[in-house]
Amino acid sequence: FGGEDAAALPFACAVEMIHTYSLIHDDLPCMDDDELRRGKPCNHKVFGEGMALLAGDSLLTGAFEAAATNVEAGPEISAMAVAYLAGCAGRYGMIGGQVMDVVGEGKELGLESLLKLHSLKTGALIGASSVLGALAAGVRFDDPCMADVVTYSENIGLVFQIIDDILDATATEEQLGKSVGTDKKRKKNTFLNFYSVEEARFYAEQLTREAVTALKRYPDSDALISLAEWLLAREK
Repeated sequence: FGGEDAAALPFACAVEMIHTYSLIHDDLPCMDDDELRRGKPCNHKVFGEGMALLAGDSLLTGAFEAAATNVEAGPEISAMAVAYLAGCAGRYGMIGGQVMDVVGEGKELGLESLLKLHSLKTGALIGASSVLGALAAGVRFDDPCMADVVTYSENIGLVFQIIDDILDATATEEQLGKSVGTDKKRKKNTFLNFYSVEEARFYAEQLTREAVTALKRYPDSDALISLAEWLLAREK
């Protein structure tokens, strides 16, 4: 949408800080109790649970500092970005999805509930990435093109989770750089509760086509289209 990297970068950093905090906390024994992340021992395995909690807390608060002090975007856009990011990261977004995930362990969720869980837990932060990028370029929430941005982000968010569920059931630990088979071990609800691997991939392909269609008419959309296609084809 014609924006500048300098205006987008602080927002991008804010999103990644929230993403990284969520991974550090997800890996803790009280959550998913994992030992590996990106092929290395998890934060709490190296620095202890207390420091992992503090590292996550620091990243979360630092994210809003980074977004709020984005001088290239200006105070009005920065305020909108902070408010939107807070909603996506909090109880009506990522945290709300994580609550559904924790409460749903060992219980059977319907497909509609699973879709809501992942639209919050995974999709909300991906949505924030897309919307904050558009905001940095001067797009407003009432601009018609913002609806296409949201469609794109919602679809690739679901594709990410579908492929994640498939890889957790079919890939190796070396391939993913993290523990595998954890969903089944913790009796989590996944898309493979409702679809075979082949059916799940077909669903992901449909969502990817819709995501690409939403953006392909805009100039300079090649990178985002390639991202959608890579998320579908990824093997780790």
